Amino acid sequence: MSINFEQKMRLHRNLVLAVIDSLNYIYNDGLYADKVVEKTLKRDTRWGSRDRGFIAETVYDCVRWKRLYNEIAGTKNHFTQENLWKIFTVWATLKGISLPDWKQFEGTPVRRIKGKFDELQSQRAIRESIPDWLDKLGEKELGKQWDKEIQALNQQAAVVIRANTLKTTKEKLQKMLLEDLIETETIKGYTDALQLTERKNVFRTDAFKHGNFEVQDASSQLVAEFLEVKPGMRVIDACAGAGGKTLHLAALMENKGLIIALDIYANKLKELKRRAKRDGAHNIEVRHIDSTKVIKKLYNKADRVLIDAPCSGLGVLKRNPDAKWKLQPEFIENIKKTQAEILETYAKLVKVGGKMVYATCSILPSENEKQVENFLNSHKDFKFIAEKKVSPVASGYDGFYMALLEKIN
Repeated sequence: MSINFEQKMRLHRNLVLAVIDSLNYIYNDGLYADKVVEKTLKRDTRWGSRDRGFIAETVYDCVRWKRLYNEIAGTKNHFTQENLWKIFTVWATLKGISLPDWKQFEGTPVRRIKGKFDELQSQRAIRESIPDWLDKLGEKELGKQWDKEIQALNQQAAVVIRANTLKTTKEKLQKMLLEDLIETETIKGYTDALQLTERKNVFRTDAFKHGNFEVQDASSQLVAEFLEVKPGMRVIDACAGAGGKTLHLAALMENKGLIIALDIYANKLKELKRRAKRDGAHNIEVRHIDSTKVIKKLYNKADRVLIDAPCSGLGVLKRNPDAKWKLQPEFIENIKKTQAEILETYAKLVKVGGKMVYATCSILPSENEKQVENFLNSHKDFKFIAEKKVSPVASGYDGFYMALLEKIN
């Protein structure tokens, strides 16, 4: 992590208390950071965008660097009220913020904090603030590259949006957002993506309410394009979830043809329907997988199948930093079995001459190319066409993997 000792910022007690309360819910009650932040920001309507930004970014920083700050503060994983203040003090000191004379900051050992930070830089698991088991797994799977990837995954995620081409173009969207004082820039190599030059709440804009864009990381926007869909096709999104990629497929197909969005979670499909209505995507049909019949009816029916498989989510730690503390080694072992089963099941939906994409937001070869290799070894009716590995360090965005396979007989 980079530290900045020159920051001029005044701390406001009500904002710091909001951060401390949020950390208590996340560290001690195991609640998800995004949900806690969302709830906290609704607490006081007088908070402006700078106040809200301070709360959100500070909470995420303290979650992202939990292990490092805990080591520096000497709080030994006991997150009492007093210790949460100590952790906040470490954050503020490393950011170079001058501490007001509140009793919680009395006797803060500023030099010792900075010295301890320097001292811990030689231990990667502490420096990058990850569990030991995860550090070992990353090194085992990625070798020297792990060092760079985990460093990249600890950077704050950029806000990237995808212009919904069913309603607008990237250029028109840029102008629309500029009227709301939201500046964006195009990203080379990403067809419909725009990146915000500074963090703003885009959900309040008319452009969002009228379905002109979706918030979607740049890497995630590559997946639907990789499937090579065309208007008029029958496409199945096998693990559609709330439908970020489904909506992108609808736009690429110009609302022509049919997308069948499948998921085992009915509430996610309900959210997808809501989003599709806002986006003007009319060629999506949702089907809840409540029995095996739903899948069997679709055998050999699809021109294209997208398998956006459940995974460790290691590629998206930038935006979900608390996942590093919730992940367990057993989960990764189990999810690999699930991935193999999902590939096996949904490959049956592809018709001869049709194609399928297997994708994850993981950077581990065991969840990615190894899964595809195992599948192809036991399924001679499929051939490998292409793959894309999106590295967080090379792209600056989320880590993703996608493989395109074709059914040949």
